Amino acid sequence: MEEAKRDEEESKQQQIWSWGAGTEGQLGTGKLEDEYLPQLLHLPFLSSAGSISTLACGGAHAIALTSVGTVFTWGRGTTGQLGHGEMLNSLHPKPVSSLQSYVITHVSAGWSHSGFVSDIGLLFTCGDDSFGQLGLGDYRSQSTPVQVDYFANNFVNQIACGMRHSLVLLKGNQVYGFGSGKRGQLGISRDKIKSVNLPQVTCGLEDVQIVSISANGDHSAAISADGHLYTWGRGFAGAADANLPQLSLSSLRCTKAALGWNHGLLLTGDEEVLMLGGNYHGGLCDLEKMSAVKHRSADSSRATLNEVIGLDGVKVVKIAAGAEHSALVTVAGAIKTWGWGEHGQLGLGNTNDQTIPQTVSLSPDIQNKEASLNVYCGSGFTFAIRSLSVNPDNISRN
Repeated sequence: MEEAKRDEEESKQQQIWSWGAGTEGQLGTGKLEDEYLPQLLHLPFLSSAGSISTLACGGAHAIALTSVGTVFTWGRGTTGQLGHGEMLNSLHPKPVSSLQSYVITHVSAGWSHSGFVSDIGLLFTCGDDSFGQLGLGDYRSQSTPVQVDYFANNFVNQIACGMRHSLVLLKGNQVYGFGSGKRGQLGISRDKIKSVNLPQVTCGLEDVQIVSISANGDHSAAISADGHLYTWGRGFAGAADANLPQLSLSSLRCTKAALGWNHGLLLTGDEEVLMLGGNYHGGLCDLEKMSAVKHRSADSSRATLNEVIGLDGVKVVKIAAGAEHSALVTVAGAIKTWGWGEHGQLGLGNTNDQTIPQTVSLSPDIQNKEASLNVYCGSGFTFAIRSLSVNPDNISRN
């Protein structure tokens, strides 16, 4: 049964594009230069390793998790974040050999550190540990993934890596934080915490069923099973920092959060996109035209959620946020980007900033209703993956 499932996964046809900042090799093009338009990649490792199930993009590195639980990394590796056992950049995807005996199910990339979760709930981290963001009890960077022994008797579901901090979600819904806490992003104390190098419980979520966690910059977020959004850390759009998780909108139902350095995106159950913050680097959106969401409530005092101007009611199925740029996939299968464009990370053929979402052209542009499209953002670069499921049984019957 498992073998049949794996065969079906590997029969997916995938196309992968990258664009934006590339001077550290993070685009996987084999070149050390920025790309202003989407580049169709040729990654031979896919033929033997299964299709890519997800990507995680960090400051200048990328992590690919395949359908069979193997991991490849590339880009900047100067603090060990690639997990290759050396502190060197990699122009091309290379397997993380020390994890090859494990089935990895979840990955995350921070500014200069990485996290990996296995199918039996083990957590591994590597990279920069200057603030204790690896959770290993010291401040020593690691060039090979090291198991986080603190969770040896727990089942880890997810890790979210921010700029200098990490969050962990356990199977029992408990959230932990470690690393830099100077903006309240760990959520472990009402008082300011400089940093911690061992995981500590994030306060206020003990009785909430959390299903996903997010981190970027000095921001942290979590979404509950009933779609409530909790945020903590650095305040958005000039709001005060929050040392403990706060419920953003009691009437809002979210399915995903994507965080940048100065803004955040939310995807609602109605397939609408809302934005937190965003008035930075030429504007991630036209603030004079943005309209505040009407269903604000008393518990939303930290920051106003705004609709994204220019979508005109278009339904959205995927969202992603870079340092200061944003990307989404519409229900019709179009990728739109906006925000900071200095490195070409918007994929529009130039380095201009954009205040309104613009459509990205992928070449070759294959229109196929069976294809699924996903988009991923690093700090100044973007990836897109189109997957086409090919079911051999259906082919033989037709």
